Amino acid sequence: MAKKTKDSYGKRWSSFCGWLLRKLGWTSVGGPMPVKKGIVLGVPHTSIWDFLICYLFYAQYGKVAHIMVKKEFFFWPVGPILRACGAVPVDRQSPTATMRSLIAAMQGCDEFHLAIAPEGTRKAVKKWKTGFHLIARETGAEVFVGYYDWGRKEITVGRKFEISDNARADMDRIQAYYETLGLQGKNKGGYVTH
Repeated sequence: MAKKTKDSYGKRWSSFCGWLLRKLGWTSVGGPMPVKKGIVLGVPHTSIWDFLICYLFYAQYGKVAHIMVKKEFFFWPVGPILRACGAVPVDRQSPTATMRSLIAAMQGCDEFHLAIAPEGTRKAVKKWKTGFHLIARETGAEVFVGYYDWGRKEITVGRKFEISDNARADMDRIQAYYETLGLQGKNKGGYVTH
């Protein structure tokens, strides 16, 4: 993770990604995060297909949103493809090392956009993870509450969310906000907020 990360795509690839996203029936609401360093929360995360939709959304603007993917997916030939798409391997046995690595990567780049699913899994969970909060505080990255709604087929980085010193209180506010949106995951039973 210490090496230089790719942070942009060429115009032809970007145009193709935008065309494919629209062909799949998706509407993009707004563009990429308008900041140099940012973290977008991707909710609801219920399917592996969320990765593809997020990738196409960001790539259509010529940008890379780095996404955390469990390291078990980084086998040949899938691993090199995932890395080319901005995926970052996550070792679930060593979450602290993963956090340190992400923080170092963000601090070492002029621009770094990270997409995180706060649920931490594709299964329905009530207690979301707050690792993004630590990363944001350590790097000065701004946090956005994005979503990919499979019901309306809308995707967005959403609005900026001001974090405080209290990660758990912030997460409660974030989950309360998401409750108001009426989102639907690809797998309908895989999403709960509180």
